[in-house]
Amino acid sequence: MEDIRTARAEAAAPTRRAQLGRTVRAYIALTKPRVLELLLVTTVPVMILAQGGFPNLWLVLATVIGGSLSAGSAAAFNMYLDRDIDAHMQRTVNRPLVTGEVTPRAALVFAWVLAVASTLWLLLTTNWVAAALSAFAIFFYVVIYTMVLKRRTEQNIVWGGIAGCFPVLIGWTAVTGSLAWPPVILFVLVFLWTPPHYWPLSMKYRDDYDDVDVPMLGATRNGPQVGLQVILYAWATVVCSLLLIPVGHMGLVYTVSALVFGGWFIYESHRLYNRAVRGTTPAPMRVFHASISYLTLLFLAIAVDPLLPF
Repeated sequence: MEDIRTARAEAAAPTRRAQLGRTVRAYIALTKPRVLELLLVTTVPVMILAQGGFPNLWLVLATVIGGSLSAGSAAAFNMYLDRDIDAHMQRTVNRPLVTGEVTPRAALVFAWVLAVASTLWLLLTTNWVAAALSAFAIFFYVVIYTMVLKRRTEQNIVWGGIAGCFPVLIGWTAVTGSLAWPPVILFVLVFLWTPPHYWPLSMKYRDDYDDVDVPMLGATRNGPQVGLQVILYAWATVVCSLLLIPVGHMGLVYTVSALVFGGWFIYESHRLYNRAVRGTTPAPMRVFHASISYLTLLFLAIAVDPLLPF
């Protein structure tokens, strides 16, 4: 009898481990890990720029941890509030609140725990300015974007995207304890970059947004109209990136990068518009992926530039 119980326990162990693994992955999914990647891309380079070299590694790690908890909290709140429409959209149908891997109550508790933990962590490891900015970013994304703007106006992502601009301010203030013009310019840059980044994605999933009555611009306007807006915002983004050269005293690496990568971003935006006007398949995801590459490469140049003598 003892042997039978032992055999059953051994057989059940892998099942329990598998279930635990699925649960952990579900909670990680609540934090939108791909969004966290962009957090790292924008936060760490700005810290290097603020320091004029490599900051204290513990400070960088502490800021990244706090920022990740903050962004994860906002994402979990967003999934909790949007679980009704996520169930009807192809892009979001596999989210853990839709599949039932996480209950709404558990997701809400998880979001609040991350919000409190991120604020306290940044307060204890960086300074009150960074902590306050982090808390306000959560509030803005959850209340202003998700609860107020998202289902009411096609300009939702324009103003809602402000929440994604805060990591540059948090990274700078974690190092300096105050704000200055360079992070403000980068804040505006990310603000201008968000619409031409997200609107092509909404073009691809326009049927999803139509089905749930979310007025995303890519779903409410035709291809040429969306393409024109993408062009205008792409140009504005690149022009804003050039303002950092005199204000941030940027060198050759950043200057060349801003011109070359910015030119590529603008080219892809015009390509989207031209294909939409001609009535051919606009391939919006090409612009979507190009926008991510553009921002990543530009902020990489921001990180490298202060480390070089030219």
